[in-house]
Parts: sequence; C-alpha cells; structure tokens
Amino acid sequence: MSLSFELAGSQIDGARDYQEDAFLITNLTDSDGNPSALVVVADGMGGHAAGNVASNMAVQALNKHISANYPAENVSEILHDAVLKANHSISETIRETPALQGMGCTMVAALLEKGRIWWASVGDSHLYLLRDRELTKVNADHSYGGFLDRMEAAGTPVDPEAGLSRNMLMSAVTGEEINEIDCPSEAMPLQPGDKVVICSDGLDTLSTGKIIQFSDWSESPRECADALLKAVEDAGMPRQDNTTVVVVNIKEGVTSAKAASAPEEEPAIEDIEVTAEHAITDLPEVTATEPPPQPGPSVAEYEPPAAGKKPPMGLIAGAVVVLLAVAGGGYFMFAGGDKSPAPTEPEEVTLEPPAMDEPVATLTDDEAPIPEPVETAEPEASLEDPEAEAADAVAVIEPQTSETAVPSEPAVSIPASEEFRDDLKSGGQGPVLVVVPAGSFEMGSSGSSRFAEERPRHKVTLDSFAISKYEITFTEYERFARTSGRRIPDNLYLDKDTHPVIYVSWDDAFYYAKWLSEETGHTYNLPSEAQWEYAASTGKKSPYWWGYDEEPGMAHCFGCGSGFDPRKPTKIGSFSANAFGLHDTAGNVAEWVYDCWHDDYKNAPADGSVWEGGDCAYRVVRGGAYSSPISSLRSQKRDKFKSEQSYDHIGIRLVRELD
Repeated sequence: MSLSFELAGSQIDGARDYQEDAFLITNLTDSDGNPSALVVVADGMGGHAAGNVASNMAVQALNKHISANYPAENVSEILHDAVLKANHSISETIRETPALQGMGCTMVAALLEKGRIWWASVGDSHLYLLRDRELTKVNADHSYGGFLDRMEAAGTPVDPEAGLSRNMLMSAVTGEEINEIDCPSEAMPLQPGDKVVICSDGLDTLSTGKIIQFSDWSESPRECADALLKAVEDAGMPRQDNTTVVVVNIKEGVTSAKAASAPEEEPAIEDIEVTAEHAITDLPEVTATEPPPQPGPSVAEYEPPAAGKKPPMGLIAGAVVVLLAVAGGGYFMFAGGDKSPAPTEPEEVTLEPPAMDEPVATLTDDEAPIPEPVETAEPEASLEDPEAEAADAVAVIEPQTSETAVPSEPAVSIPASEEFRDDLKSGGQGPVLVVVPAGSFEMGSSGSSRFAEERPRHKVTLDSFAISKYEITFTEYERFARTSGRRIPDNLYLDKDTHPVIYVSWDDAFYYAKWLSEETGHTYNLPSEAQWEYAASTGKKSPYWWGYDEEPGMAHCFGCGSGFDPRKPTKIGSFSANAFGLHDTAGNVAEWVYDCWHDDYKNAPADGSVWEGGDCAYRVVRGGAYSSPISSLRSQKRDKFKSEQSYDHIGIRLVRELD
C-alpha cells in the first residue's frame, strides 16, 4: 500500500493589531532521494518590534540548521540542536539590541519523512493528530496548566499556587536556558486517513469537537485550515489571539501523472509568489518557495508519548523554503485577519510505507503588547516518491519508550553483577562500588549549545574504573569524620544510613577519599569530570541517562514529579539505576568532582584524567540536586562552587582505581 500527503497553512490576526506568529514549510529530501518536509510554527511574545522579531528569527534559524544537516540518521538530535540554535539567535540579537530584552516565542517544528513524523516543541503551541474522529495532542504542553495536568496524570497531583494562571508559560524560546524541550527520540508513525494539525494556541478558541467537525467537513488541507480559521473568527472572542494553522492530510494515493511522468513541469521556485506585508527588513532573507507535502505510512496503533521529550534535523533538497507568516506574539493572545494569497493546487505524492517503530521563569499570554505583523501566504503542496522502501527507514538515535527508565541501547554493556566492597582495616566495609567498563564517548554539548562552558564537544577515551553505586551516606562519611577529627555534618533529621551526606566541602570529600585509600589499600578519589559524565550518561549524547525526555518520576528535583519533599534529599537508590548500575546521578544531591573550574573545554584532556589548572578556588559540581529544575539534571550540565565551603545540596560520589 502506498500513501500520499498534502500540506497547507494559513493564519489570521484575530483581535490583534499586529501579527506575531510565523510559520514555514520547507521541501526536503531524505537520504534515499525521497521527498520529506519541515513545518515550523512559532508564536511570538514580547510585543510590537519584539514578538514578531523573535518568531521570525527563531523560524529562520531553526530552518537554516535543519537545512544544513538533513538528511541524517540522528533526526531527533538535529531537531533538538535546531531549537537551541533558534534560542541562540534570539540571545545574540538581545545582546546586540538590549531594547529587545524580553522577546521570545513558543514553537513547534515537525519533520515528515517515510510515513512518520518527528517533532521538537517548546511552549504551548500544538501538534495534533486526528485519527478516526479522535483528536490527540501529541506534543507536551509547557504551560502551568499543562504542568499541573502532567503531575496529576503521574499520580503526584500538585495544588495550584494562588495567583498563577494556567496559561502561564513555564518554557519558551527567549535566549535564556530553555526549561523544557519536547523532542522524542522516536518518530510517530502515520496512517491513511490521518490529519496532522500544527497550530499556535489561538486555535484554543475552538473546542475539540469543533476542530474534529470542521476537519471532517474539509477535503483538502487548504480547505481545512481556512475552515478552522473562519470558525475562530466566527466565535468572535473579544481578545482573540493571532492564530496559525498548518494541516497535513495523509491518505492512500496513486502517483499523479504529472508528478510521475513530467516532474520538470512542476513550478520552479521563482514561479511561486509569496507576499509579505510589513516585512521585517533587518532580518535574514528567506527564499520563498512552494511548500511540500509529506509521505504518511503507518504501521501499528500510535500511543501518544509521555510529555516532555527532545531531539533535531535538517537539509533542503528539491524546492526550498516557504516562510508563511513572520511575526512575534505575546504570550498567547492572537489576532485575526487572513492575509494569505490564493493557494496553488496540491499534487499528490505516493510512497511505499516503511515498517515503523512506535514511537520557571514566568511568562503569560494575555498581557503582551502587540507587534507589527509579517504575513506571507503559503500554497498547498505535495511531494511525490513512489519508490520509498520500508527498509530505508531513518535510524533513530538512542531510541527509548516511555515504559522503560533505562536506555534500550546503552553505550557500553557490563554485567550487572560487577559490584563489590572493600574491607576497611578498622573493620567493616567501604561503599558499594560498580565497575564501569573502558570506552569512548563525546563529552560536552554540541557546537550549537548556548552553554559555552559545555563546549567544545570532544572525544574522551577512558580506562575501566570503579565508582560508588550510590551517593555516600551520612553514616559512611561520619566514620571517617570521627576518626579524623573533622566536623560531622548536620543530618537535618535525615536517616543517616539511607540518606546522602550533605554540608561537606570539596576538601572534606577529598580527605574522605584519602582516608578510604589508607583503610583499604586501594586508591580512591573524587571522579574527574570526564569519569563522572561518562558514568552518569553511560556514554550517550542524550541530556539524561534515560534519553531525551524530561520524564516525571525519574529523579528527585524541583518539578521532577518524584513525590518526595522538595526541600530536602531523599533516600539513596529511590529511583532506577542507569545502564551502568548507578543510582541518583541525576538529582537528589549534586556531587563534587576533582577538577578545578575551567570556563570551557578548550584543551581539556582526552584520556579522562583530572584537569588541574584553571580556577582551583572553585571546583566542579555535577548532577543537579533536589532543589534544581529538571533542566539542570542534564548529564552535560556543569556548575562551580567554592571548594572550602559546604552546601545543603552537594554530596559525594567516589571512584576507585582497579588493580
């Protein structure tokens, strides 16, 4: 069975004086020469001369990164990096023009290829799947209301805080660190009869039933987009937001004669006219071209993934980019006024479906000022490729399902039984240790990351070593403190046998390791940064050891949905171990490592050894803590603290050389 798909998009101003939404459709070609497409919708915020700038810049920066890097096997990672690129473009613009401080946008980027869809999203814009008259929101909702709903669904309901609106944004593309990016490591398969709707939150005016009703009544994507936008206008909401809708139809199809026999007759890029009133002239130029449709096979019923995910993509091939409406938007009130020109007739595309795997900073909406619009119309488009084969499905980097907490493909596998304890001369035993196998990994973050201290990403090769399976407990540390005369930290009424020690300085941790070396006859030490990141990440590039998703209940942190008291650490081993058998490398308490602080990884050692030099008054701390936001639990995240001071959220994990 072959599938074809068509796309079209449009937008209205609503009750706004300015258009702050931007959207884009780009024709792409996968590694086998088959058609694919990128759709981006951005909802600007920050008001006139800010929100429209932010959404325009974000769309173009994301498109540029994907166009330069697609096709690729690591689709999710490229999408994720593209969002970071978009964020960085806003950061740089604000740095150069401080008057634009506060601008930003939400965005959804979806890439369709081989009958499936990948996406990355930040904020509360929507990616909907309409299948068998059932509408499912596929991407995560990063509003405060969405957060409350996720916590309730996870079985850890949170009482709403007084004065906080449900539509308050908890994550957005603002040039600052992005709190959450939803970018799954697996694509969602599509089926004949599916409709995909990608839209800004101005469509929230319509109920689920209305969206289903108007979508069912519409044959073509253009019809559907126009019908939905007209329904929004007819609702007559007093403060109706800008609204942008892109619709994709997936259906069984026969290759069109025109597409099959005379592709040269298809209109050239310059033949497709795109209008843009009030265009922003000081932003990068975007080439207008006819938007493409997408292949849409599907195998297996799709279950909507858990909220909170990540990854990226890119490379233009065939007809290029179409910027459909550039503008920024305040937090989530959009206005009307359809500015789009007449659509061109879509051409159907036929593809053979491949076998698919299943797949705080506060911002608000209704108070934002309104920027000047940039409006561009986009014609419907469709792609064609009758030769797509199931065997050519794009490989997914580090795939994982929401049902498992441990990555399905760890970088290195080791026997789960390789753990041990050393006897102490004074009696008893040292901490439980786990053997980490020798291996190589890419340390740090990609060149597109806005965190300069995590760059450049570089290859590190390490020998095998042992590392403590759990964070060191009060009881384990106190034995050393009592025999050495060092201060015994306050346990704050925590159970000493089961809770990680806190209020220990780097110096305390260093001398605890020396004491263990004397007691056991083996060499203990604080881990180097490279040893820590390798052990914590299991050698993966994904932000968390379990994958790309900020999944609730995977760690103890602020907003992690752990169910534990957010004011203090919890018991060691309360969460699943990573693929190396280590617990709590993300959250609970942060952990001292040996290295002095360096502002970046330039000239960092490639053998996993300790990096001296730098500013040794500050030592590196890794892993995030119970008081950290989930974004700070990334395996690549670096922090620095004064070595002679102790803190209520920093503890100890040790390494031991293998004899």
